[in-house]
Amino acid sequence: MFAELGHYALVLAFVLAAVQAGVGYWGATRGDGRLMSIAPSAALMQLLFIGFAFAVLVRAYVTSDFSLLNVVENSHSAKPLVFKIAGTWGNHEGSMLLWVLILALFGASVAAFGANLPQKLKTLVLSVQGLIAAAFLLFVILTSNPFTRILPAPFEGNDLNPLLQDIGLAIHPPLLYLGYVGCSIAFAFAVAALIDGRIDAAWARWVRPWTLAAWLFLTAGIAMGSYWAYYELGWGGWWFWDPVENASFMPWLAATALLHSALVMEKRDALKIWTILLAILTFSLSLLGTFLVRSGVLTSVHAFASDPTRGVFILALLVFFIGGSLALFALRAPALAPGGIFAPISREGALVLNNMLLTAACATVLVGTLYPLALEALTGRLISVGPPFFNLTFGPLMIPLLLLVPFGPLLAWKRGDVYAAGQRLVFAFGAAILAALAAAALTGARGVLAILGIGLAAWLVAGALTEPAFRAKLFQAPLGDSLRRAYGFPRSVWGTMFAHLGLGVALFGIVASTAWQTETVAAMRPGGESIQVAGRTVVLDSILPRNGPNYSETVARFAVTDAGGRQIFLEPAKRVYAVRGTPTTESDIATIGFSQLYFSVGDILMDGTTTVRIYWKPLVTLIWIGPLFMILGGLLSLSDRRLRVGAPRRTRAAVVPAE
Repeated sequence: MFAELGHYALVLAFVLAAVQAGVGYWGATRGDGRLMSIAPSAALMQLLFIGFAFAVLVRAYVTSDFSLLNVVENSHSAKPLVFKIAGTWGNHEGSMLLWVLILALFGASVAAFGANLPQKLKTLVLSVQGLIAAAFLLFVILTSNPFTRILPAPFEGNDLNPLLQDIGLAIHPPLLYLGYVGCSIAFAFAVAALIDGRIDAAWARWVRPWTLAAWLFLTAGIAMGSYWAYYELGWGGWWFWDPVENASFMPWLAATALLHSALVMEKRDALKIWTILLAILTFSLSLLGTFLVRSGVLTSVHAFASDPTRGVFILALLVFFIGGSLALFALRAPALAPGGIFAPISREGALVLNNMLLTAACATVLVGTLYPLALEALTGRLISVGPPFFNLTFGPLMIPLLLLVPFGPLLAWKRGDVYAAGQRLVFAFGAAILAALAAAALTGARGVLAILGIGLAAWLVAGALTEPAFRAKLFQAPLGDSLRRAYGFPRSVWGTMFAHLGLGVALFGIVASTAWQTETVAAMRPGGESIQVAGRTVVLDSILPRNGPNYSETVARFAVTDAGGRQIFLEPAKRVYAVRGTPTTESDIATIGFSQLYFSVGDILMDGTTTVRIYWKPLVTLIWIGPLFMILGGLLSLSDRRLRVGAPRRTRAAVVPAE
């Protein structure tokens, strides 16, 4: 009964989305306020019905309702509760239901918090959002119905993919979908502005908070996915240039460019055409990622779909939304005013160069991801495009971009002075030189490119601190005055600082862990010989059997002793899930400062002999601490009153003169 109600709720949500799209557009083009008022109500009701359907599916997983085919294929009664809930979206049907739920959430947010938007623009945005929702709801209902019954119902399910039975599944997909789908708001604003013909600084001011929110979630989702792959797959890698990773990275690059472009448009009323195009491309890349992962084109732990019908349907949606929006852009763009004029050496000029490099980098990732697929489709040849291609194309584009980052905030709008900005960055340049010299001394000058990379990371960190220090007149005015100045800064200033700082921190981790990590592989037995890893003594202490709720595992317990006699124990394991009979490798990690010891074991023989792979990864945790700083920066910027949607302006109370 509940399953049928959930399916019926999806059908009603589809009807509401169609009404939101059709009636909203009709009312906006006719200027009919009564018709336009229907769109916000439809968006809120659509969220209610999709939320109910999603709750029904969660209930089916929690109660192990094996009368649903989706639950049978992806759950088991012995699975822990948290994985039963997360398993709701650990499959194609459930993940697409989560996708449309988040889409409805963003549409309802515009309806609820877009009070400061002009009614016509707000209605057009909701109309575009409703059209997207209707298309994907139709896809779910026709090809990916999560409420399909199976009769007779089996007593047990087939369990979830063991690699997905991890807390990462509970966090990573929702964060990533919030980022993917959040880009739809910027897309809806762009299409609405093209229809309405109103594209100005106010438009950029309205679209920036939504883009920033999507960027925040994408950053968090990509970082979480990277760490999940790092500890779960047992290979010790944090990024593999896998097509599924690229599918989320491309919208992040485009959204980063869009944020900076919208800033220029808001401040200087410039880059209008480019900003609109970026808004369209950002969501187009999100849709492309959805197609790659959900169509069955890619073979991956993330690629749940294998039915060609689904792939054709998603491809049709891709062509409709991307092709339609680009056609509308081509039709309306020539009529748009070019906007403000600025000198090449200015903050606007720096941000334009930033956009050029980011979009070029995004294009290289796009080519490297799609070329093997296109070649296979046209010729049947199978090739692999891996890290060597991306390192040789993406890396060189990033170097000038990272060198440019500290200059941007120090240049004036319209016309800047690069020499004056360079003078203010003398401290940052000195910090970069000192960091490079220190890295050379500590590593014996091993890895020239890595040493330069450490210098570049220090340049970014010190450069991020320079702009607020300059504005606060640090070391130029009494400390109390500088602190008072800093306290009065808009939060967006601190947001920019932390975002750029996080980029430098992450680069420290990327360079150090890539260039100077060590790998030790040895066959060991309990009570056998010890080995030395990173100045520490490693001994296989014992082999322990252990049972979990739906798996059994053999744990290798290692004792690690440092030069001071301090001892820690690590317990990597080989795990077998009973239902699927699938073996997995469970790594164990010890964090020492900002570095990590990473243990992974192979098959454990009857006499206790096992092959252990031990990595020493210097400063590797900075790879994920950096995004935390970036997220903090985004949150600070989002909390700035000047960016909050619907925030009323503060006005001083009138002073009544005494009579």
